[in-house]
Amino acid sequence: MIQMFTGAGVLAMSLAGGALAQSDVEGGDTHYRLFVGDHVTGRVTVIDTSDPDHHWVFKTTGQAKLYSLAGGALVAAVQSDSDAVDFFTSGILTTDHGDHSDIEVKEPAATTTTLTGPRPFHLVEHGGQSVINYDKGGYAEVLDNGATIDGQITPWRFKQARAHHGFVAPMGDAWLSSVASDQEVTGDVSVPRIGLQGFDAKGNAITDIATCTGIHGEAFSGVFLVAGCEEGVLTVTDGGAGPEFGMLEYPDDLPKDATTGTILGSTGIQMFLGNHGADGVVVIDPAEEPHFKRIALPFRRIDFALDPVNPGMAYVLTEDGSLHRIDMLTAKIDASVKVIAPYSMEGHWNDPRPRIALAGDEIFMTDPDAGLIRRISTKDFSETGTIPVDGTPYNITVAGGSGVIH
Repeated sequence: MIQMFTGAGVLAMSLAGGALAQSDVEGGDTHYRLFVGDHVTGRVTVIDTSDPDHHWVFKTTGQAKLYSLAGGALVAAVQSDSDAVDFFTSGILTTDHGDHSDIEVKEPAATTTTLTGPRPFHLVEHGGQSVINYDKGGYAEVLDNGATIDGQITPWRFKQARAHHGFVAPMGDAWLSSVASDQEVTGDVSVPRIGLQGFDAKGNAITDIATCTGIHGEAFSGVFLVAGCEEGVLTVTDGGAGPEFGMLEYPDDLPKDATTGTILGSTGIQMFLGNHGADGVVVIDPAEEPHFKRIALPFRRIDFALDPVNPGMAYVLTEDGSLHRIDMLTAKIDASVKVIAPYSMEGHWNDPRPRIALAGDEIFMTDPDAGLIRRISTKDFSETGTIPVDGTPYNITVAGGSGVIH
């Protein structure tokens, strides 16, 4: 059974996703901006969805993976191949007042500080903090989102025993860090990852290593953090005295050669959606059985995203150019429409292919070959318009929300 949240928990999570429809309130407004990273040039284009001709362009060192943070007030541009992380204020700030939210809209801006370090990659946001793992540095940097919005980019470092492709995440007073083996490797061979462990802020271990072979991908939803493993999906909750670990083993009826390594966590329902093999996704309920409900796709998956307004829905784009709407509660595809020309999944994982993001009742999809962003209605999958973007639009995220203007 999927657990629903009510009361203040849902309110806070809905605000983070900009899902409260307060534009119907007198003085209310809904405002979204797209942040679009170019595949070839170090450039991020910012576009007002209500006025697409109104846009800004910011330079970066290289290609950027974009993360919307702090309820959409902040966007991070992680440039793994250029050893840099830039931050932008979105210009949209929502403030929760309990019975309503205020919204303030101004110009987006680039912060004056760029973080540099050896191959930044996974970024985890939780509890008002953002943590960037430096895969070739053997450490993560932790930032306070509120201070970063104010331009105070002064991270502190969490040291790991060995550099590896991993992540660090806060949970209560503890810090969870992926752990690499001490196996010797040469050349471009990745350091094997063996599990997850709890530490205090000084880096002292406070738990044993929870086995999670090849740990990759992480997400929060409700009271759980989950991570993908070769054995199954690792779960972590805050037990008060420290993190408590559990393992959801893949059931026998799932394909034996598929694992989960990319996971998204819902903000309104305690559930997760993960990849499972090249042509499948899996709904994960960490609390109740069945823990896994796999959905077979007709073609290989390109990208997938959760709907922050309707948390029981998700969308998957497949290589034939079809967009599929998934009912997370039934774990079934309830609609499929061809929306774009095919993009083959043959080739390098970072070849320019479409990416999707949601805002309100629209799906925004980059179309790198056409130099466009396509606007698609979540209601009937109709294309409601296109936005030309210079260069090769690739990664995308949305910042914004709803509130009352005073």
